[in-house]
Amino acid sequence: MPQTPYVVTQRRLRHVGKDCLVAFDANLYSVPARKVRPRQLVEIRTTKSQISLHSTVADAEGQMLLAVHPRAVHRGARIVDETHWDGLPTGAGRRVTTGDDVLPSPRRGQLPKAEAGPLQALLNRAAAANVKVGRRPLSVYDELTGTRPFHPTKEAR
Repeated sequence: MPQTPYVVTQRRLRHVGKDCLVAFDANLYSVPARKVRPRQLVEIRTTKSQISLHSTVADAEGQMLLAVHPRAVHRGARIVDETHWDGLPTGAGRRVTTGDDVLPSPRRGQLPKAEAGPLQALLNRAAAANVKVGRRPLSVYDELTGTRPFHPTKEAR
């Protein structure tokens, strides 16, 4: 028997997102923003307890390892090293919608109100949700479609 156990790994290729996160096995793992670009292809090597992310091209120092994280136990986890986001744009130079200056577009057939704002738009939407709907028995639909209503037989029970 060998002195050290054989390490079984899976290897996959994935693309880096704009937020420097890589999706694998329904989880997200971070990579350093200064070492990758969006949509760059990275290699993921996983063991039962760890995930390592490697560049497919060596950097100036000849390094390919980007990050090592513990493998997520449950689906939907975000395993992030906050220092990996250094170098990402802050969004200060981009237009950020807060709802104060942008009104929702009116639905077809509705005229925009002069005093409409984000709060008024929400109130109007909530009022539309309280519209009374006519109720009729399902047998009406059976008559319209020409089908008979479902009656379970004794065998199906």
